[in-house]
Parts: sequence; structure tokens; C-alpha cells
Amino acid sequence: MSQYTHVLAAVDLTEEAQQVARRAAALAQASNAKLSLVHVVEPLTFAYGGDIPVDLSEIQQQLQQQATQQLQALGDSIQVDEANRHVLTGSAVTEIHDIAEELGADLVVVGSHGRKGLALLLGSTANGVLHGARCDVLAVRVAD
Repeated sequence: MSQYTHVLAAVDLTEEAQQVARRAAALAQASNAKLSLVHVVEPLTFAYGGDIPVDLSEIQQQLQQQATQQLQALGDSIQVDEANRHVLTGSAVTEIHDIAEELGADLVVVGSHGRKGLALLLGSTANGVLHGARCDVLAVRVAD
């Protein structure tokens, strides 16, 4: 295995995020690499297609705040400096690719559910990260 210099753990902040973060932390420690965390909050307009005639900005702001708090707790648990914790808004795949390149990450760690069948091997986000990344990607199988 090559020595990595910057490991980026892309987490979804579900219960399984702890598994992904711990694996990324172990890899970073083994390589004496910098470790960063990223979580992407998708805009509510992505989910609803802008069809709801309601201002969702307050709810979006609350989602950002919750994600920041959860990422802070996760970062604290694996000793990631606050400066290396990133909560972004946008398309998860695009934002993960962009931050990986911006940070100079040479390994992105994502979670994947071990479902049956080749098509279900990776979730859509993990699959998208894998296929568009300019660095190594590790898909950590998380418990269902």
C-alpha cells in the first residue's frame, strides 16, 4: 500500500459514519497523513425540485447547523482538528470531488452498504465518488 499524505473521509452522518471515520483515521495514522472530514448537505430544492412554493431557507440553515454539530462531535471523537472539518452544500459527488482536489487529498474514504448484486455494490454517492475521483477511493463496507 502506498503512503498517503492526506486522507479525506466523506461521511453522511448516519450511525455508520463512525465506522467510516474510524477506518479513515486508522489509515491516516498508519501513513502519518493529514485527515479531513467532509459532509455535504444537499439543498432541499434538489429533493423537491423547486415545486414547493415555500421558502425553505430557514429549514436549510437548520440542516446546516445540525450537520455542523454532528460533524464536530464526530471530529472530536477521532481527534480531527476543527480546521479540517468541512460542511458543504450542493451535490454530494461534485462537492466531494471538488474538496478532495482543493485539499490535495490522495485518498477519499466513503461508506458503502454491502447489498446483493453488482449494481447495488455501491450506493449512488459512493459510486459517483469512485468514478469521478482523481485520487484513490476506499469504499468501507458498513454494517446494515
